[in-house]
Amino acid sequence: MVRKLSLLLGLFFLVSISAYAQGLENKVELFGGYSFLRFDNSPSFNQNGWELSGQYKFKDWLGAVADFSGDYGSSTHTYYYLFGPQVSWPARVSPFGHVLIGGADVGFTNGGPSDSSFAAAIGGGIDAKITGPLHWRIIQGDWIHSSVFGTGQNNARISTGIVIKF
Repeated sequence: MVRKLSLLLGLFFLVSISAYAQGLENKVELFGGYSFLRFDNSPSFNQNGWELSGQYKFKDWLGAVADFSGDYGSSTHTYYYLFGPQVSWPARVSPFGHVLIGGADVGFTNGGPSDSSFAAAIGGGIDAKITGPLHWRIIQGDWIHSSVFGTGQNNARISTGIVIKF
């Protein structure tokens, strides 16, 4: 799994450098990084994992985002599949905000029950340019609502990682 993820990230990096060199800068953004999820339950618990997203920009300030994440705790896993518009302020340090809708899937790692539900997220963050097409997502914060197992959760997710813009 780690080898496949490393290969995929390496491929994204090579494609982005090629596209950047051809002057197609800033139409597509790929993000990959660490995710921390505070799952609102009784009792609440923390999970750690990953987040991947891709954005296609229609304008310098407006794009469409597909956001996928997986977070894992001692006995549970949570996956989100979210899509929606994102607005950003194009600059060397670029704040952004988004409203996303999609689905959530929560299950138990020991083979216990799992459940899926509608999910909605409101959030934003800050990207900072490192060099060329490489940027650092300093922070992304999202409030994510879902209703797995018949109860509403208002979860908080914080992420950081690398953005490649091409």
